[in-house]
Amino acid sequence: MSTRENSSRGRHAKKTPQKSPVKKMKTKNFRPNPQNVKTFKRKPNLTPKKENVADGIRLNKYIANAGICSRRDADVYIGAGNATVNGKIITEMGYKVQKDDVVRFDGALLSIETKRYVLMNKPKNMITTMEDDRGRKTVMHIIESATKERIYPVGRLDRNTTGLLLFTNDGDLAKKLTHPKHNVKKLYHASLDKKLSMKDMQTIAGNFMLEGKMVFVDAISYVEGQSKTEVGIEIHSGRNRIVRKIFENFGYTVVKLDRVIFAGLTKKNLPRGHHRPLTSQEVINLNMI
Repeated sequence: MSTRENSSRGRHAKKTPQKSPVKKMKTKNFRPNPQNVKTFKRKPNLTPKKENVADGIRLNKYIANAGICSRRDADVYIGAGNATVNGKIITEMGYKVQKDDVVRFDGALLSIETKRYVLMNKPKNMITTMEDDRGRKTVMHIIESATKERIYPVGRLDRNTTGLLLFTNDGDLAKKLTHPKHNVKKLYHASLDKKLSMKDMQTIAGNFMLEGKMVFVDAISYVEGQSKTEVGIEIHSGRNRIVRKIFENFGYTVVKLDRVIFAGLTKKNLPRGHHRPLTSQEVINLNMI
C-alpha cells in the first residue's frame, strides 16, 4: 500500500472520542452523604415580634398608653412600687396586664385609650394646668369637648403667652417632644417695649450664659415689614419662660408673645381659642422626629 493511500485513509478515519474523567452524576436517586454536606445556619430574624394583645400587654406600655408618662419612665415608677394590678403592687419588669385586670397608678384607675392628638391656638389669660385651686381658667376649659379620652398638654405656655399648644394621651410622644435632645423647634413672635438693637440681636444669636446655664438660640430676626420691636425667635429649649427671660436679660420687656410654630405644626386655619385634631400625616411627622 502506497504512502499516499495510507495518508488518505488517515485523514478520513473516524476519531475515537476520549472518555471524560468526570462521571455524570445521576440526580434522580441522588442522596447526599451527610458527612460531606455542610450545614448553613439561618440568620436570626432581627425584626422585633409584635406584642400579642391576647397574651397581655406589658405594664410599662399600659401606663404609657394611659398618658401617664413614657415607657422608660414607667419602668422607674414600677420599680418604685407606684403601680398595682388587682390590688397587688407590681415591681416586676415585663409584667403583662391581662384584659380584665384592674390597673392603678398612685391609686388612680387606669385604662387603655385610643391615642388622641389635638392642637390648640391658646388665647391669653389662660394657664396651662389640668386644674387650678384658685379658680382661674385653664386650657382644659377649651379642650374638654375635644375628645372623650383624657388628654394632657405637651409642655407649657405661661398665662399671657398665646399660640400653639399640643394635647395628647400618648406618653411616649409627649416625652419626645419635650426633651431637649430631640431639638424640637419652636418659633415665637415677640413684641418688645422698645426696638431691639442689632448689637443685642447678634449677642442673642450667639451662645450666652443665663442664670448660670448656657442658652442656645437657633435663629433670631426682625419680623419682615414691621417695626424693629417685632422679633421672631426660634429655640428648642424647654426652660420655663425662657423667651421672656432672654429679652429681660438684655433690658427688654416682652409685651406680647405668640408661639406660631411647634414641631412643624402651624396656626394655619386655626383661630385663637379654637382647636382641631391632628391629621394622620401630622401624627406620622411627629413620630419621625
